[in-house]
Amino acid sequence: MTDHDVRVLDDSQYRTAHGLFRGALHHKPAPDDVWEFVRESYDPGRTFGAFADGEMIGTVQAFPSRLAVPGGAVVRNAAVSRVGVRADWTRRGVLSALQRAQLRALRADGDVVATLRATESAIYGRYGYGVATRYRFLKIDRRKAVPRTRPVGRVRLVEGEEGERIALALFDELSPGRAGTIARWPAWWGMNVRRGAVEENLKIAVRSGSSGASGISGTSDDVDGYAVFKVVPGDYEPGVHKPTTLVVMDLWARNAEAWADLWLFALGVDLVDQVTTFGRPLDEPVEWLLTDHRACQVVQETDETWLRLLDVPAALAARTYRDGEPVVIGVRDAYLPENSGSYRIAPDGVTRVDDAPELLLDVDVLASTYLGGVSFATLAATRRLDLVAPTALARADALFAVSEVPWCGTYF
Repeated sequence: MTDHDVRVLDDSQYRTAHGLFRGALHHKPAPDDVWEFVRESYDPGRTFGAFADGEMIGTVQAFPSRLAVPGGAVVRNAAVSRVGVRADWTRRGVLSALQRAQLRALRADGDVVATLRATESAIYGRYGYGVATRYRFLKIDRRKAVPRTRPVGRVRLVEGEEGERIALALFDELSPGRAGTIARWPAWWGMNVRRGAVEENLKIAVRSGSSGASGISGTSDDVDGYAVFKVVPGDYEPGVHKPTTLVVMDLWARNAEAWADLWLFALGVDLVDQVTTFGRPLDEPVEWLLTDHRACQVVQETDETWLRLLDVPAALAARTYRDGEPVVIGVRDAYLPENSGSYRIAPDGVTRVDDAPELLLDVDVLASTYLGGVSFATLAATRRLDLVAPTALARADALFAVSEVPWCGTYF
């Protein structure tokens, strides 16, 4: 017996839900000017609220998206966000009830996976989410950051709606692409770029190849890369030096030449002491652009995508596998028990079977291995799965191996 109930919210309740979410993070409700950006990000039927005594005490939302998986396929993805429970109702089953209702509804609606960014990492494993991608944050000392190369194309600043339009078009072309990348919903750009341009003076730089260096029209066909950045001014009070910092917020390129030129532009902006980044791929070779690798420091490496397989058979069937001997994996899923069972993984596909599993694991552990970001051997060594057949680890790792580190690159 519970003393609360969970319902789908309508548009008259979205602002209350958003205020509750912000309150759970110890922020004030969004003021009217911010709410104008936020309100368009609520889609009908995708927000839940928990109620007790006629008051909302918890909420959770999901944005409609798509996720790229190994092999190039794209599956329906629910980007889960704005999760919050009122402080006087925590640890009373409210979040579990919200999660149960949301997971069930997302699967019934046809979403194959769900992803989220975890404010606290101890929460979401119990609901079947596992860390599937990681990213790193960089700090580059511009006094030491002497590039090894020079630009070969042209990078220019584009203001306002034109910059957003060009960036959006190129992003939609490039993502979902690498495993882990996701499609952005229209309201993402308003919340993160348009609003940021007003509140944080975000700038957009676009890159065109050398063949189009003159007479650039600014169309998405001419542009092969873009970077969204801001400059945070420093402070030079006596005895205190707060450096002026250029922050790379979002950077995507069609090819290596465009990528290098955008980084060279960021490193070449005058009156900047350091360049920092927000969540870049683990394998991005920024330091190799510099004569002194030590000028580029990894400030933090941490979890990025928390992945939940809503429909395990569909998810396993969507990705491709490397050559190798088949393996039978047993899956346990307490919240969506229809996923539980044995799956035979082979280079030519996946079959649900009645065979005894050679590896037995919970659905959150399978989610961590799904994009190839961590090996079964690593998770076995840390006692995250049960090994039944000694040779199963090597077979599973051979089948699930990927050639590129998974990364999402979209914060929500």
